[in-house]
Amino acid sequence: MTTIENRRFALMVAIGVVLFLLYQAWQKDFAPRLTPVVEAPLAEAGQAAAPGDDVPSAPTDLPAPSSATAQAVATPAAAAAQRITVQTDKFTAVISAQGGDLRRLVLLGYPVAKQRPDEHVALLDDTQGRQFVVQSGLTSGAGPLVTHNDLYRAAQSSYVLTEGANTLEVPLEFTDAHGRSHQKTWRFTRGSYVIELSQRVVNAADAPVAANAYVQLANDPFAAGEAPPFTPTFAGIGLYEQKGGTGSYRFNKVAFEDLAEEPVKASQAGGWVAMLQHYFLVAVIPPQDETHTFTAKPGSKRGYLGQYVGAARELAPGAEHTFTARLYVGPKLQQELAAIAPGLELTLDYGILGALAKPLFWLLDGFHTLTGNWGAAIILLTFVVKLVMYKLSEAQYRGMAKMKKYAPRIQELKERYGDDRERMHKAMMELYKKEKFNPLAGCWPLLVQFPVFIALYWVLLESVELRQADFALWLNDLSSPDPYYVMPVLFGISMYVQQKLSGNVAMDPMQQRVMNLMPVMLTVFFAFFPVGLVLYWFVSNLIGIAQQWYITRKLEREGLTHR
Repeated sequence: MTTIENRRFALMVAIGVVLFLLYQAWQKDFAPRLTPVVEAPLAEAGQAAAPGDDVPSAPTDLPAPSSATAQAVATPAAAAAQRITVQTDKFTAVISAQGGDLRRLVLLGYPVAKQRPDEHVALLDDTQGRQFVVQSGLTSGAGPLVTHNDLYRAAQSSYVLTEGANTLEVPLEFTDAHGRSHQKTWRFTRGSYVIELSQRVVNAADAPVAANAYVQLANDPFAAGEAPPFTPTFAGIGLYEQKGGTGSYRFNKVAFEDLAEEPVKASQAGGWVAMLQHYFLVAVIPPQDETHTFTAKPGSKRGYLGQYVGAARELAPGAEHTFTARLYVGPKLQQELAAIAPGLELTLDYGILGALAKPLFWLLDGFHTLTGNWGAAIILLTFVVKLVMYKLSEAQYRGMAKMKKYAPRIQELKERYGDDRERMHKAMMELYKKEKFNPLAGCWPLLVQFPVFIALYWVLLESVELRQADFALWLNDLSSPDPYYVMPVLFGISMYVQQKLSGNVAMDPMQQRVMNLMPVMLTVFFAFFPVGLVLYWFVSNLIGIAQQWYITRKLEREGLTHR
């Protein structure tokens, strides 16, 4: 491959970067738009949105009850029901006596925007016309037993996780028309985003009953906090489903807008169902040793539903049983999700380059532990990447130097064999073998660097750990663009310098103009992308310039080039 062909290949890679960035911008323009959520003080939250009336029935492929049961008695709307506030070290939450629903949950420590540090993300919310709530109850083959439309009693209107306490329980009680006693308990744990839900039923009726527990997520989608500009993000259902009864599982996700044509249903042991959005998720995790049915579909009135219905439990007169489930309501923290439930870490999706992105984040996280600064971690990661690729870079410049040295002989071969391309290529391969250099060596650093660039892009885009992360001076959010465009301009200058150091090679005028415009074009595109990514590429260029200077001096001493 000649030096001109090397340049053409570099041009193709650069155009690939531009096309990739254009694709991201197009996705941003045409992706479904979500309304950002701003935390409002609880006292000023306004009226709650009315709950959905989607009450699941017992799955037909699970055991049916042994006798008929009456439908639960209708109760007042959620807006009129008592609202119980809960305060822990991780959450500010609201539970409604209407159904015992978890209707609002604010994530402490996650501001909506960097400029508004006191306004935290409301991941669940039913105020100001929004709806993302957790509903639960008991159903059966003959109809509902106790649902999220029934009115519970609460002993108090507020609960606080006290100093020294590790857990906080919020119990609610309901007695149906048949004398069956139901107790629903929400259990919060210090330092955890996992919430435990238990539903205890005592059958005081004269007839036996078979009950199925259900938990559902009712969501009319809205964005939890500000979304990065010019970057597409996924919002939809995630399901950890069994593959054809084989005992192995896979992660499946469906965008909300596709659920009407692609509803989800799976009956299996284990697994979980979740609603995903950028940086955050809400997952329902039933007992992993029981059989249950997961469903995801559009709601009957608004939004979308993600449901879990458990297997039936036969209750004789006087018998009781407690149904349990867990919820994860919080950020996609990579170091914690895998320990909570199998496959939950897959909700943080790096795409097809996940195998590369995960070790990149592992390195980043290690450097962050060392330095306490994500920007410094990105710089150290860049040094590691360039160090790993040093031999490839050296081979690139050595190959270019030899191509320049033997350019007259290559031209002579072209003139000698004219249009006989087979003999010309054979002669050139003999020359390469004799002089011990590989014309393709210049391609490898570009081929390696491009996947690293894309993988790091997804790490910066998807990792909640880097959300609103500080670096230095005015760069106080590595996941957002540089507000003053300084880093993109520095990147453009460094790219221009690197091009000039590569030396002048004969090009046609059009190629030369495109190459000269490339730093300007990429500067404009990088102005709209996370500054952490621009920092990586700028530092990479600086290291590349230093490597190029050193390698060139080394080649001069070997007589392969000259000043």
